[in-house]
Amino acid sequence: MEKLLEEIKGCQICLNALPHTVNPVITADTESRVAIIGQAPGSAVHRTGIPWNDKSGDRLREWMGVSKDLFYDTKLFALMPMGFCYPGRGKSGDLPPRKECAPQWHEQLFEQMNNLELILLVGSYAQKYYLKDNPYETLTQTVKNYKDFLPKYFVLPHPSPRNNIWLKRNTWFEREVIPSLKDIITSLK
Repeated sequence: MEKLLEEIKGCQICLNALPHTVNPVITADTESRVAIIGQAPGSAVHRTGIPWNDKSGDRLREWMGVSKDLFYDTKLFALMPMGFCYPGRGKSGDLPPRKECAPQWHEQLFEQMNNLELILLVGSYAQKYYLKDNPYETLTQTVKNYKDFLPKYFVLPHPSPRNNIWLKRNTWFEREVIPSLKDIITSLK
């Protein structure tokens, strides 16, 4: 795993397509039990090199019911986005994750995670990539039917503050889905 992580950290596949320098952000271990697949690092994460080191990460940890220390324990959590580098900013927020990373690296990472029990698919990019036969057309329908994807996947909306309106419109999420997520994460600690 160390060799693979070094290779990923040195990756420059999309160097010419990024508005900033490459800075692949990922943590994983052969012992990781839960893989959390999000979109791509934001500008704060790009600067620090620490995955989910922003308001989205704070909310995700709250949803999971875990401390920062536990969240960054690679024996428990692998943090691997769809795009490993900050894609830059667009008109309405960060650009989508680069499409090169997941096909290049995810399978190689999964092959080395011997204790993996759950994959959290955070946001529509991860869900579209991994749920090829998803019968639901929208993220809302997918998340509402999260049990259909268990025990392998747990689907979540992105925890970004930009999704506050979605959370207000879908109060069932925090009432029904979050307790289930916390129970599953607790059982895997």
